[in-house]
Amino acid sequence: MMKHKKTHLVVFSVALATLLALAALVAKTGHGQSALSSKASTGQPAESGLQPTAAIRERRVAPAASTPAPDATSDGSATLFSAAASRNSALKFELDWAFGGKQQRGWYIYEPLISRLIETDRDSATGGFASALARWQKATALPSSGVLDDQTLYQMVSAWQGARLKDKTYARPDQLMVAPTSDFYDTSRPDELRQVEHETYAAYKRMIAAAVADPSLNLRHTAAGELAPEEKFLKIVSAFRPREYQEQLRRQSPNSGRAGLAVNSPHFTGRALDLYVGGEPVETKDANRAVQVQTSVYRWLVRNADRFGFRPYYYEPWHWEYVGASATAAK
Repeated sequence: MMKHKKTHLVVFSVALATLLALAALVAKTGHGQSALSSKASTGQPAESGLQPTAAIRERRVAPAASTPAPDATSDGSATLFSAAASRNSALKFELDWAFGGKQQRGWYIYEPLISRLIETDRDSATGGFASALARWQKATALPSSGVLDDQTLYQMVSAWQGARLKDKTYARPDQLMVAPTSDFYDTSRPDELRQVEHETYAAYKRMIAAAVADPSLNLRHTAAGELAPEEKFLKIVSAFRPREYQEQLRRQSPNSGRAGLAVNSPHFTGRALDLYVGGEPVETKDANRAVQVQTSVYRWLVRNADRFGFRPYYYEPWHWEYVGASATAAK
């Protein structure tokens, strides 16, 4: 009997302890919920009592770094035009177009003039070049894609051609002078084919003096600052041409087309000069022109000739026309 009483007493004690524990747990939970409700009623999130790590705290209080809008020369802008750059890399050699009755392929021969026109020194395969091109396209009312397609190239050709000599009046004898043989690539050229319009010749001599003074060109010269007799670069290949002589050239090169030998040539004015810039002096084959446009003297002319009043005929790297210093200064 005593054994049963002890058993009941133990069971009762365990049950009582369990009830007390449950009561304490319920009371604690209610207090916690009240505290959370109290914090919620103040507008503060319940988790605000937690201390954030340093990284989280920094994200909360530090303002996001501002990203500057990309300009035409920034790396960000170049990245935006990466697809255009890839397209330009292909079109540079593959674009099919026509000029002067002749089919053309690519625009690689005209890259120095193109870079000058859109005012960039970036390689044509870069986003920076595409960005500068897009700026130029926008200024000329073209879609600013940054891709140098046929529409853009024809617009460039129009700009180059529009900047050339406008007055094609045949030179009078009193407007011409016979330049010395030392200025010519071929010193055996006769007097009638060494004639140059007076102002044009003076501008040419100023330009040569500047080129000789530029150490990057390393031109051989005399103590007086003239091109040395053995120096061929920038010597005059051709200047004034009588109509009869121009017609003779056309008969000799019947396949030159309008791009090569014009019927109404600016050489009639005495204000057009063919200058030696490398390769075969006046050969229009692509391979020869590709050599010429890579020479330092040609690239110097592209950058500097307009300071002396000369504008290029884009198709012939050797051909430069004197439009006057005032015209080039006003461009």
